[in-house]
Amino acid sequence: MKRWTVVMVMAGLWAMSVGAQMTYPTRPIRVVVPLVAGGPTDMLARLIGTPLGERLGQQVLVDNRPGAGGNIGAELVAKSPPDGYTLFMGTSGPMSINVSMYPKLGYDPVRDFAPIFLAAAAPFVVVVHPALPASNIKQLIALGKARPGQLNFGAVPGNAAHLATELFRSMADIDMVFVPYKGAVLANTDLVSGQIQLSFASTPGAMPLVKSGRLKALAISSAQRIAKLPNLPTISESGLKGYDASVWYGVVAPAKTPAEIVGRLYKEMAAIVQERTTREKMDANDFVPMPMNPEQFAVFIRSEIDKWGRVVKSTGAQPG
Repeated sequence: MKRWTVVMVMAGLWAMSVGAQMTYPTRPIRVVVPLVAGGPTDMLARLIGTPLGERLGQQVLVDNRPGAGGNIGAELVAKSPPDGYTLFMGTSGPMSINVSMYPKLGYDPVRDFAPIFLAAAAPFVVVVHPALPASNIKQLIALGKARPGQLNFGAVPGNAAHLATELFRSMADIDMVFVPYKGAVLANTDLVSGQIQLSFASTPGAMPLVKSGRLKALAISSAQRIAKLPNLPTISESGLKGYDASVWYGVVAPAKTPAEIVGRLYKEMAAIVQERTTREKMDANDFVPMPMNPEQFAVFIRSEIDKWGRVVKSTGAQPG
């Protein structure tokens, strides 16, 4: 009799769980952004979150939790209930780089999350001071080999731009000096004044300086050219075959979130980024659509962890 009671109770709980999944969502959804409001990650979270709320019939709230290179927000979500009501707008930092960069993390980017949707990427543009005698990547690499230890580059220690430059330096086999900065704007300022010679910068921050003639753009860091800068070649096609580095943005949930909920969220987000108005806003803000389903996204995260782990190990890069 007791065994039958236990079976009935378990069956009831299962039925309640299934019913909750079928009616999901019944209350507002929180999307944790591990960076301050107004930046690219926050912008993309809101760009997707607003129409997602309309499609689901519930408000989607963006919760900014900056700090520790994104680790604070990531850990918060990793330890949240796996019910689909707390999501994480993950980026390449907390989801692939930091596991090799920080000696201890309060979460595991593979074990503690259920990938939902890889939404977009934002490549870097390689910019140099106009006086530098290099107009393309081949010339820059040749210059680096001819002047070992004389070229320097600026970046925030441990961030994606820093690691992207370290990957370039490693693949090109050139010796450049790293100059740390507390912010990308400060690095761009010193690049314009000639204090440093090279930077892997965001396109919104760098291209106005390029158009005004204060900086010179050599290449884009992604595997393919981007629509907004069709005449700017990639690093790979410019002499460093196989190079590919971008900041990427994707939505994940706590591990063990029901597959039905993950599938529902993926379906809605994939439809949102296909909408013309969404694409136009993404293009205007230099986001390159990079849609992947949960399975593809899971494989991608593992590959990125391996990729950046090798860069961190070979260069000894540390967080700022």
